[in-house]
Amino acid sequence: MTHSVCENIKEIELEIGNTQLVVVSKYRSLDELREVYTCGHRHFGENRVQELVEKQKNLPDDIHWHVIGHLQSNKIKYIAPFVHLIHSIDSMKLLKAVNKEAKKCGRTISFLFQLFIAQEETKFGLSPKELDGILSSDEFLELKNIKCDGLMGMASNTVNKAQVISEFKSLSSIFNRYRESHNWNTLSMGMSGDYNLAIGSGSTMIRVGSKIFNA
Repeated sequence: MTHSVCENIKEIELEIGNTQLVVVSKYRSLDELREVYTCGHRHFGENRVQELVEKQKNLPDDIHWHVIGHLQSNKIKYIAPFVHLIHSIDSMKLLKAVNKEAKKCGRTISFLFQLFIAQEETKFGLSPKELDGILSSDEFLELKNIKCDGLMGMASNTVNKAQVISEFKSLSSIFNRYRESHNWNTLSMGMSGDYNLAIGSGSTMIRVGSKIFNA
């Protein structure tokens, strides 16, 4: 039996406890997202900037919009006035562009560094060494209109649970290494097919779409 969107959200929220659920709104209609909103949910994740801007214009102002897809520097200006959290920062160049647009808007934009943890070439992200290089650089410390809340990563798309757990644990280990010294509170990992494994490995935020919309 197919459950309603509200029933799916409530079921997942009961299952995940204090872990933050971000409902992935990619490809979903405004009516579907209004249904999510009516259920009382306020955290929405979008992959494409164009789609995000269109939805933000047509949906209530108290929604927290998360950018969870790969972000291009020239698109930042469109989301800078309202974005709640960018999950996919994978270079100093991108970070400087976000800082520039945040400054123009008089905002401080929160973000996560995306780390490459999967055994797939299609995924984006920094290596642990690149992350360390950015965090210890004067260039990073000079950026005053951005705030790092933690890390994001995507595991390999595989049925091998041991591999997925290993990848999540490697990211969790890096997160814990910097957590206290950088005042981080967010480890975004886990999607519809693997969020239970992610939570078991320390995730504080999951991104779920297909399981909510019965896709």
